[in-house]
Amino acid sequence: QVQLVESGGGLVQAGGSLRLSCAASGRTLSTYSMGWFRQAPGKEREFVAVIDRNPGSAYYAASVKGRFTISRDNAKNTVDLQMNSLKSEDTAVYYCAADRRLILPGTKPDYWGQGTQITVSS
Repeated sequence: QVQLVESGGGLVQAGGSLRLSCAASGRTLSTYSMGWFRQAPGKEREFVAVIDRNPGSAYYAASVKGRFTISRDNAKNTVDLQMNSLKSEDTAVYYCAADRRLILPGTKPDYWGQGTQITVSS
């Protein structure tokens, strides 16, 4: 079992930045693909970014590419999401996820955090 806990959510003005962090316990993260998803009110949960077990392999949704950066620290068992140039449409609950398989858009990772709210005011 993997337990994931997100932190770093909050309220930010459009154009601003936030950094989310996800701390894992129960297993060593180095063998897991780690991702971030988000769910806006009235919408389905959507893929945001993933970083594979090879720290150099990261993939992003088109809507966040160039603005968000995912990173991981296997020694600390953490994965972060740096979010820059935030827009009102980035407002959502953000979830950390983990899976032994590569996380891709449309997949359902085995492990999820409880979510953290990001609100971007315009």
